[in-house]
Amino acid sequence: MAKTKTTFFCQNCGAQFPKWVGKCNSCNEWNTIVEEIIHKEENSAWKGASSKTRNIKAVKLNEITATDEQRINTCNHELNRVLGGGLVKGSVVLLGGEPGIGKSTLLLQIALLMKSKVLYVSGEESMTQIKLRADRLKTANNKCLILTETKTQHIFNSIDETIPEVVVIDSIQTLHTDYIEASPGTISQIRETTAELIKFAKETGTPVVLIGHITKEGNIAGPKILEHMVDVVLQFEGDRNHTYRILRAQKNRFGSTAELGIYEMLHTGLREVDNPSEILISEKDADLTGTAISATLEGMRPLMIEVQALVSTAVYGTPQRSCTGFNIKRLNMLLAVLEKRAGFKLGAKDVFLNIAGGIRVEDPAIDLAVVCAVLSSNNELSIAQDSCFAAEVGLSGEIRAISRVEQRIQEAEKLGFKKIVLSKFNKISKKNFTIEIIKVTKIEEVVSVLFKA
Repeated sequence: MAKTKTTFFCQNCGAQFPKWVGKCNSCNEWNTIVEEIIHKEENSAWKGASSKTRNIKAVKLNEITATDEQRINTCNHELNRVLGGGLVKGSVVLLGGEPGIGKSTLLLQIALLMKSKVLYVSGEESMTQIKLRADRLKTANNKCLILTETKTQHIFNSIDETIPEVVVIDSIQTLHTDYIEASPGTISQIRETTAELIKFAKETGTPVVLIGHITKEGNIAGPKILEHMVDVVLQFEGDRNHTYRILRAQKNRFGSTAELGIYEMLHTGLREVDNPSEILISEKDADLTGTAISATLEGMRPLMIEVQALVSTAVYGTPQRSCTGFNIKRLNMLLAVLEKRAGFKLGAKDVFLNIAGGIRVEDPAIDLAVVCAVLSSNNELSIAQDSCFAAEVGLSGEIRAISRVEQRIQEAEKLGFKKIVLSKFNKISKKNFTIEIIKVTKIEEVVSVLFKA
């Protein structure tokens, strides 16, 4: 009988140690080092093709025939967009998010909508709970099979009997295999059960979708290698106090990581938001100060986003700087440009910035809208509701050109905007836009355009 081998793992970051220590040198957390048994039998839960029967040989790169990946339609346009066109056969997708954000609801809804046979494996809910949720979603599908099991050996037996086209696991932290003597959710169990599912997916060409828990820091629980092992890592985020949810791709081997999907949480499930610009621009009756509309891009999708700013005299000695959905360091840089290049004294004032709709924006084209919102609040002058902005602001106060400007102009034109302020250095080939295009080169010109009245 082989000797039992043990080692020590950090339950927070997955770092491995030869002996117990009080503090993890990787994540600096205390009392997270736990001993785990790492010796396992040669067998595995998935009885796939063995290496002896497979004919493996090296092939020259120019002899490999490149073909498009076969994708399975999820019948959900937002998820298809984020994935790059659908589920790739043999791929493994990891979906993470806060507790109660709607991960299980999203995947059960997709499992009920898909025309393929789906095996939905739940280790957290009973069949009755899943049935109640499915009734609330008001979607029926005879091809969706439900299994409540946590042992991988039993899951693979059920897969052999049903032969599904897609497998959903809710969640990977609840699974365990008999070949690792450790509790479910530990580093060893997560790594081993994921490896078995990946082996199954690659050998059979069956897509596997995993739900993953997250830590208090917002990272997916378990070893960091888990995110390296899978093909796609999706993040489902949003505020539970608001109805809108955002789906992002943090890693995608088959598509772009810049795409974004938006859903609205209703009592009947998650509704796809086809035109997010309408929900990201708040409705108001009168002109308000401190608001500006920016034409941004998330992946291939143009968005019109409302930027809200509040500038007030600092009550205490040190002025406050607060951002929601925008980089605070970027805001400090833009405020310094306004003070140095445009002569606005903002060093002794509190500045609060908010991106409406709970979305986080990384596109540098939002810089000009941030500047205009701050100036509008500082001068107590409103910006015309039919105007929008799209440009990057440099340290010397220059208005820089941005990418794919025509797509932004078309989105603004479609939503009824009459004016758009851009950089003079943007090259626009199309000339028949009905929207008025105002081109500027410096921050001083922006001030004169905004407040010429």
